[in-house]
Amino acid sequence: MTTEKRTPRAKAVKNRPTKRVTARGGKVQARSSKTGKRTVAMKTVSTDGTIVSGNRSGAKNVIVSTGVRGLKGQGLLQVGQVKKLELRDRLGMPRQMFGRIVNVAERTIAKVESGSADADKLIRPYNEVYRLWEALGDLVDPESLGLWFQTPNDSFDGLKPVEVIERGEIDRLWDMVFELQTGMPG
Repeated sequence: MTTEKRTPRAKAVKNRPTKRVTARGGKVQARSSKTGKRTVAMKTVSTDGTIVSGNRSGAKNVIVSTGVRGLKGQGLLQVGQVKKLELRDRLGMPRQMFGRIVNVAERTIAKVESGSADADKLIRPYNEVYRLWEALGDLVDPESLGLWFQTPNDSFDGLKPVEVIERGEIDRLWDMVFELQTGMPG
C-alpha cells in the first residue's frame, strides 16, 4: 500500500487507510500530443474499494495536475472541467482575491488557468506566496490560511495580511513566521 499525499479535494475518510488506484507508481501519466505537457491523474479510494474523492452524487472525480513552467508545486489542478492554480485552490480564493495576493490582474490568472498564456508575470510573486504558504502551513492548519489572509490582524496594525502584501510589505509576514518558528515574542 502506498501512502497518500492529500489534496484539498481528495480527503480520506476518517479511520480508513487509503491508497491511490493508478496504473504506475501511484500516478497515471499522459503526455498531451497537442501541447506536449505531461499530466498526472490521481484518484483516491479506500482499501475496501469505496471512493473517497468524489462529488455528492458519488460520481468519481479525477484530479489532473499539470505542471506550469516556473511555478512551485503542482501548477494547475483540474477537477472535471474546472482548472485552478494549485495555490489558489488550496487557499480557496476567487481569482480577484488571489490576484491581489500575487499582484497580477484577474485576467492574467484566467489566461494562465485556461492555458492561453504563459505564467511569466506570475512566477516571482506566486512562488514567494507559495513559499510563505508552505512555511505557515508548518505552523498552523493549511486549510485555515485562505481565511487568515482575508482577516484583519492586530499584529499588522489591523490590516489584513493581503493588504500587507499589497503594500509591498511581505517581509512583515516573513518576520511573523520567523518569530513563530523560533518562539521569539513579537
